[in-house]
Amino acid sequence: MFKKAKQSRVFQDVVEQIQDAIINGELAPGTKLPPERELKDMFTTSRGTLREALRVLEQKGLIEIKLGVSGGAIVKHIDSEPFVESLALLIRSGGVSLQHLAEFRIKLEGGLVELAATRATKEDIKEMESIYNEAKAYYEKNDWENFLKTDEKMHSYIGTMTRNPVFQFVQNCIHDNIHQYYDEYLPMNKERTLENLTDFEKIITAMKTNDAKKASAIIRDHVKRFNDKMQEKTNGNTK
Repeated sequence: MFKKAKQSRVFQDVVEQIQDAIINGELAPGTKLPPERELKDMFTTSRGTLREALRVLEQKGLIEIKLGVSGGAIVKHIDSEPFVESLALLIRSGGVSLQHLAEFRIKLEGGLVELAATRATKEDIKEMESIYNEAKAYYEKNDWENFLKTDEKMHSYIGTMTRNPVFQFVQNCIHDNIHQYYDEYLPMNKERTLENLTDFEKIITAMKTNDAKKASAIIRDHVKRFNDKMQEKTNGNTK
């Protein structure tokens, strides 16, 4: 399966050959790579170079290295976990400001909702209403933590409704990491949660008639309005 690595760039070539084999389907998820000794001979490289290449592949989320007698390098399903973790670290480090995130969301989610509204099926509307009812139940219990989690679920489902895996991926990444901004800048209360819930209801109503423009306008206003509230908090207004 593998050939002697190019000696001018051994490390990079080892990574690329194994990566290509995984992406092309030659190595299916769950497949165990040959033992380290065999891989070293296939690539004609040192054990240190091979181990470093395997560590890089593990960091990329392409393989999982298990220890022990029955261990080894196991091919993983390609998923968004490494990207999500990188985005989470970027957000937590302060590398993404409130304004950065709001600007991105206004542009992205405005378009996503527009597309989702044109493609919404009866099943989609039913699922959105189910999420809405779940959120409403948390609102009535004054359970702000679970309300926000349900709100994130609604935003993520909008990505699902686009039927576009790239949009789904990006939307999930953003809303898996947005919670901390509310915790820090805009803790939920009865008034804010009701405002959020009302916007949610308006979006569903627009989607029922496939009114893409209206649904898009609602969510753009929603993101901008809540970002403005957070900005007020950062500027010293604690109301």
